[in-house]
Amino acid sequence: MQSFILFVSSFKFIAILLSLLTLAACDSGPSLEVRLQTAQQLKPQSEELNEVYQRTCRNCHTIETTGAPLTGDQSHWGQLLDDNGLDGLVQNVINGKGGMPPFGLCMECNADQFQQLIQFMAQQ
Repeated sequence: MQSFILFVSSFKFIAILLSLLTLAACDSGPSLEVRLQTAQQLKPQSEELNEVYQRTCRNCHTIETTGAPLTGDQSHWGQLLDDNGLDGLVQNVINGKGGMPPFGLCMECNADQFQQLIQFMAQQ
């Protein structure tokens, strides 16, 4: 009888362990709510870059419904950087892409500023 109880206890332990491992594997990172809060709180340290970010980028990159990658969403930005590279993303800003107009509405910005803004939003 004692070995049967040990078997049942071991089986329960293994079942619980497998359930926990399955849940951990399904974790897709921070919730949308956390990602939105992060996006809305972050701001560049440079005053000049922050002024541009607040006036242009922030309008779309802190709101989920725009479809723009959220500021600070390292997973999303990481995938974009892997797929396009930093130079490719700068070109997307310059040329416009999807709902983003050319130059991201910052007509006076240069490629270096776009690169800095992308790196900030990607938290790189």
